[in-house]
Amino acid sequence: MPRGDEFLFGRSRQAKSARRTGARAAAFAALLVAALFACGPAFAAAQKELLYHVKHAIFGDIGTYSNTIEKSAGVTTVLTQAQFRVRILGIPLRSENGRHIEKWVKNRLVYFHGVTDKGGKPFEVTGKAKGNSFIIHSALGKIVAPASVHPANPWSSNFLDSRTMMRVDTGKLETVRVTGSNPARVPIDGEAVPAREYKLVGKTKYWIWLDDAGVPVKFKVDDNTGMITFTLARCAGCALDGRYAARR
Repeated sequence: MPRGDEFLFGRSRQAKSARRTGARAAAFAALLVAALFACGPAFAAAQKELLYHVKHAIFGDIGTYSNTIEKSAGVTTVLTQAQFRVRILGIPLRSENGRHIEKWVKNRLVYFHGVTDKGGKPFEVTGKAKGNSFIIHSALGKIVAPASVHPANPWSSNFLDSRTMMRVDTGKLETVRVTGSNPARVPIDGEAVPAREYKLVGKTKYWIWLDDAGVPVKFKVDDNTGMITFTLARCAGCALDGRYAARR
């Protein structure tokens, strides 16, 4: 049986609660619409750019990988570009180029568009937030992911909240478990940078090292061709007393 105050004022409180919920939903919807309409190719001056050198355990240096991060009007945009070339004795063996854009509102992915070219027909993946889901489309069909999905692209520490990872080249999902937070020192250009090591365990295994400011200074992927290591070479826009700023 409800208490007297619940019986007398419950409807009024429910109405106020509904109005508050509606206001929050409207505010999120407005940010979502703004994010989706801002998905054109133009890119303003970046707040931060992370450039990584990429090394394969068997084939050695294979290229570069970058994340350009911009925050504006409550929307975080991440532009990722990957250029990989595998050669043996100077002979080209394999190439891969990738470019994708993520848009985030707070800690939720609201938009994704990526194109990956592995030497054949470019593969396109798109995704948009819808209700409590994230809808992914590609040549493989439609995939309904949870709202908390994260692309497999560690541009910040937000991956620590991830339990579902989306492959950026195919749109496929995998369940992951985050472990670690072990102190470590990552050698970068002759300097031992204090960091914390995390491991994401799923169908694919990932290792990620974050420095004191949450910048991913290194990460590794246990690819089916061998271990691939991404090491930070430059961080333009990082407010870390000049650390990483001059690295090439």
